[in-house]
Amino acid sequence: MLSYAIMFLIIALISGVLGFGVVAGTAAWIAKVCFVVFLVLFLVSLFTNRRVNI
Repeated sequence: MLSYAIMFLIIALISGVLGFGVVAGTAAWIAKVCFVVFLVLFLVSLFTNRRVNI
């Protein structure tokens, strides 16, 4: 999932340099969404896999 976010970030940067505004904006938006989804899934897995030994 993180690799998709990085891939779309690179596409957005290349498109921004070359002047493709719509493509860069769309790729940047997708990269942000992938990053947020990755972050939420990471936090959920972090808290659900925690085991407490009493």
